[in-house]
Amino acid sequence: MAMTTSQNDVQVQQKEEGEEDDQSMSRSDSLICLSLIRGSGEDSLDGLMRPRCPLTPSLSPRKRTTSQSKTEPPLLRTNKRTIYTAGRPPWYNVTGTTFKEAFVIGLCGGSASGKTTVANKIIEALDVPWVVLLSMDSFYKVLSKEEQELAARNEYNFDHPDAFDFELLVTVLRKLKKGKSIKVPVYDFTTHNRRKEWKTVYGANVVIFEGILAFANKELLKLLDMKVFVDTDSDIRLVRRLKRDITDRGRDITGVIKQYNKFVKPAFEQYIEPTVQVADIVVPRGGENFVALDLIVQHVHSQLEKRKLRWDISALASAHQGQPLPKTLSVMESTPQVRGMHTIIRNKETSRDEFIFYSKRLMRLLIEHALSFLPLKPVSVETPQGTVYEGKRLSGKRITGVSILRAGETMEQALMAVCKDIRLGKILIQTNHDTGEPELHYLRLPKDLSEDYVILMDSTVSTGAAALMAVRVLLDHDVQEDKIFLLSLLMAEMGVHSVAYAFPKVRIITTAVDKNVNDEFHIIPGIGNFGDRYFGTDAPSDCYESDDGMDY
Repeated sequence: MAMTTSQNDVQVQQKEEGEEDDQSMSRSDSLICLSLIRGSGEDSLDGLMRPRCPLTPSLSPRKRTTSQSKTEPPLLRTNKRTIYTAGRPPWYNVTGTTFKEAFVIGLCGGSASGKTTVANKIIEALDVPWVVLLSMDSFYKVLSKEEQELAARNEYNFDHPDAFDFELLVTVLRKLKKGKSIKVPVYDFTTHNRRKEWKTVYGANVVIFEGILAFANKELLKLLDMKVFVDTDSDIRLVRRLKRDITDRGRDITGVIKQYNKFVKPAFEQYIEPTVQVADIVVPRGGENFVALDLIVQHVHSQLEKRKLRWDISALASAHQGQPLPKTLSVMESTPQVRGMHTIIRNKETSRDEFIFYSKRLMRLLIEHALSFLPLKPVSVETPQGTVYEGKRLSGKRITGVSILRAGETMEQALMAVCKDIRLGKILIQTNHDTGEPELHYLRLPKDLSEDYVILMDSTVSTGAAALMAVRVLLDHDVQEDKIFLLSLLMAEMGVHSVAYAFPKVRIITTAVDKNVNDEFHIIPGIGNFGDRYFGTDAPSDCYESDDGMDY
């Protein structure tokens, strides 16, 4: 497995356990199809009844139409790489707080003005790997039975501000700007209801928010760092709307025109067009206006340069020198048995079979030791002899294990051996050698972790950078800090201090703590590259510890 990436690598999409692949076309899908160029012939009425507009290579025809913020399929394919909308939380410093908030671009304009087309072209031109595209269409209110009947007769005004859940929208965008993971509703235009499954979206360097009323709410405006109004001729917008609603939403031409004249056009004139006054940039002709798009991209690049995120390992290394080890740290007693096993796995001459065998023994002891820190409550049970035994039981909902790939995954077997039917999750954090930053590349977590005790596993921790990131991801998924247990076979003092300083409520549990790290941030005396020794692979000469079980 290749464990290092550059900015041009294809990013691994993030997916939560239990999420099913969406089988219906989203608004992002349909509007990518409708990125029509003025004068190209695609905006003519002759093309309205064609079976389907051309699809991008990553998309396929689907029957139903839903609105969502895309988190799984690639949004764009360029000649260099694939850009995913799945993001990752912005980076955090040694205190566990964000360096900078995400840069949020607001795109406003009339219905079918080409906002999503403009968003796609901005994303492609920006050429940054972490982008979230959030559509206002995801935040339509749930309609009552009477309102659904009106919608079925094309008599409900979907372009009025009252049709949107602005309170939820502001809450979601505010959390996304701060780097939090958020749940986005999926609106189904065929039933005019939200689907049961909401989509998880993660923070990113850039958030693009688009909608017809993106500038109509004062609280929303406060969250936008750049406001762009897409100004497209009304005739073109009507043709595009006809094409979309007839082809993709199964509506008849009479109903679409009726709704346009009764609601869409008046709403544009009353609520949307006046907001052009608050825009920083107005883009006539939408996605075909390359001069305007270049100006937008240049400005965003300059802002990102000012907000440049850099993970400073040297700051981690020097932040806590000479400090006593934190009280949240628990080190297993160094019995002759434990010290003997450390002697074997630290020895560079130890065979792979012996390394695996004694590592597993040590992992089992570590897990058993860690479970002793879980809160227990008294409970009475009746024995087969008919007498009462006063015992103990876990005081909490359940335990979930989360491994930091790939070396942390080796600890799962020991955890499952002592915790029956435990749920497991996985986090993959790799190092970008171009920037020196750790990056979240894969995430699969069980649902509803908010009440769980989470055992976070990694084989070794030196600087604590990967552990800091993993803990931050768990917190973003509403896991309580004092219910996170970080387990590692071997840790450096530097990593212990970093995690404890950033997250003082996290319990840190290990079999041993080594005092030093070298210039490459390898633990000294250390254990070597745990992942390579366990799996029998050879580390590349420039391998970073965090990538193969050595952390950095």
